[in-house]
Amino acid sequence: MMALLRTYLAPYKGTLAVVVALLFVQAIATLYLPALNGDIINNGVAKGDTSYILSTGMLMLGISLIVVVTAIIAVFFGSKTGMSFGRDVRSAIFRKVESFSQAELNRFGTPSLITRNTNDVQQVQMVVLLGLNMMIIAPILAIGGVILALQQDVPLSGILVVILPLMALIIGILMSRALPLFQVMQKKVDRVNQVTREALAGIRVIRAFVRTHHEQERFDVANRDLTDTALRVNRLFAVMIPTVMLIFNLSSVAILWFGSIRVDSGQMPIGNLIAFLQYVMQILFAVMMAVFMFVMVPRGIVSSGRIQEVLRTTPTIDDKPQSIAAPAATGAMSFRDVEFRYPGAQDPVLHDITLDIAPGGTTAIVGSTGSGKSTLINLIPRFYDVTEGSLEIDGVDVRDIQREDLWERIGLVPQKAFLFSGTIASNLRFGKADATDEELWTALRIAQAESFVRDLPEGLESPVSQSGANFSGGQRQRLAIARALVKRPAIYVFDDSFSALDLRTDANLRAALAREVRNATIVIVAQRVGTIMTADQIVVLDGGTIVGVGTHDDLLETCETYREIVDSQLGAEEAA
Repeated sequence: MMALLRTYLAPYKGTLAVVVALLFVQAIATLYLPALNGDIINNGVAKGDTSYILSTGMLMLGISLIVVVTAIIAVFFGSKTGMSFGRDVRSAIFRKVESFSQAELNRFGTPSLITRNTNDVQQVQMVVLLGLNMMIIAPILAIGGVILALQQDVPLSGILVVILPLMALIIGILMSRALPLFQVMQKKVDRVNQVTREALAGIRVIRAFVRTHHEQERFDVANRDLTDTALRVNRLFAVMIPTVMLIFNLSSVAILWFGSIRVDSGQMPIGNLIAFLQYVMQILFAVMMAVFMFVMVPRGIVSSGRIQEVLRTTPTIDDKPQSIAAPAATGAMSFRDVEFRYPGAQDPVLHDITLDIAPGGTTAIVGSTGSGKSTLINLIPRFYDVTEGSLEIDGVDVRDIQREDLWERIGLVPQKAFLFSGTIASNLRFGKADATDEELWTALRIAQAESFVRDLPEGLESPVSQSGANFSGGQRQRLAIARALVKRPAIYVFDDSFSALDLRTDANLRAALAREVRNATIVIVAQRVGTIMTADQIVVLDGGTIVGVGTHDDLLETCETYREIVDSQLGAEEAA
C-alpha cells in the first residue's frame, strides 16, 4: 500500500506538509492544556488566586481556539487530498484497463475490474482520509502524553508499562485474524457483483426460462457468503472495542486509586494527579484512534494489493518502443502461416492460415460454428496477436504499427451491436468527431437507417439509452454500421453484422456499400450465404484452417465444405 500512496500522493506534497504542520500544532496545543489545568488547581484554586485562574483560563481558551481552527483547516485540506487521491487512482485504473488486451480483460473479469475501481479505491481512500486526521496526530499525542505524564509523576507512570503492551497485544492478535478475512471478503464482493451483473444482463433469458427463483437463490448464496464473512470480521472488532474500553476504564480507576494514595501522603499535588489522568486519557484516546485506523488499514492493504495488481499488469499487446511509421492506407492484408491459440489453451484455434486480401475488394469469411471466423477477424485490429506467423496490413506487420494508427485504418462493426448512452449523433461521431450532419445522413442512408431516424421527433439528436436499449436489434445494428461508415476507414470489418437484418434490408445495404464504398477493403463474416455470394473472394474455414478460397461459383465446384453450407441454406438448385 505504501507504494500506491507514494505514487499518487506525491503531487500533493505541499498540501500534505500543511496538514502535517497543522496537526502537529493541534497535538502540541492539546498536550499543553492538561498541564495548564493542573497549574490552575495547584496555583489558583488551592491558593485562592482568582487573577491566576482567570489569566490561565483565558490562555486555555485561546489554546482551545487554536486547536479548533487547526483541526478544521487540517480536516478540510486532508479531505480534499484524500478525494483527489481517489480520483487519481480511479483514473489510473481506468486508463490502465483501456490499454489491456482481451486476454487481460478475460483474466481479471469485468465484475472484478469494476469492484477494484470502485469499492477497492474507496477502501484505500478511507485509509488516506483517516490517516491524514488520525494516524498523524495519534502518535504525537501518545508519545507526547507519555513524556508529559512522566514529568507529572514517575512512579505513577508505571501503570502505563502494563496498559500499553496489553493493548498492543490485543490489537495485534485481532488484526492477524482480520487480514485474511478482508482478503476473502473482497472476493465475495466480486462474486456478488458478478451474479448481479449476469442477472441484469440476462433478465430476458431468465424470465423466458422461468429461472427467476433460481437466480434469486444464486444471489442469496453469494450474498450470504459475503454477509457471513463480514459478520466474522465485525465480531472481531465487536470484541476489540469493548476490550479496549475496559482497559481504558480500569486504567482510570487504577490511576485514581494509586494517585489518591500519593496525594494523601503528600508525594503528589492534586493538580498533578488531574493532569496525569488527562494525559493518560489522551494516550488511550490516541490508542483508540489507532484502533479505528486498524479497522480500516487491513482492508485498505488488501484493496491496495488488488489495485496494484491491475496497475502493475503489463498488457500482452502493446506498441513497440520503435514502431514503424505505417505507409499510406490502401487496405491490403496478408496472413502468412498464421497460428493462434488462446492463453492457456493446448490446441490452436487457427493454424496454417495463409491468405491475401486485395485492397478495394470484398472478402467474405464463412464456416461452421467454431471454425474460427470471429477469432480470425479479431487478429486484424490486434484484439489478439498471432502466436505464430505474421499478419501484414499495407505491407507492414501489425505488431510494428502503432495501435492507434492501426485502428484509424479500421472500421469495425462487432457481432453484438453496442451503442453508447447519448444521442444518435454522438454515437455516429464516435469515430470522427468533426463529421457534419450531411456526412451522418449519408452514412445512415447507406446503412438503411435513414428512414427510421428521420421518423424520430428529434432526428439525429434523439436520445440513446445505455447500450441502445431503446432501439430494436436491427436498428442498433444499422446504427453501428453507420458509425463505422462515418469514419471512412481504409478497411471495413463486419463480424456477422448483417444477421439482425431482414433479407431485403441486407441486400439493399450491400448494394449501397458496393456503390458508395468502392475504394475500401471490406471483410465480412456471415452465416447467410446470400450475404456473401457476390463477394470478390470467399474464404471457407473448417476446424481453424482454410479449406477453400475463391468466388461463389468456383467454390461450388471445388469445395465440399462450402457446398454443404450452401445446400443446407439454399438447396442445390437455388444455389446454382
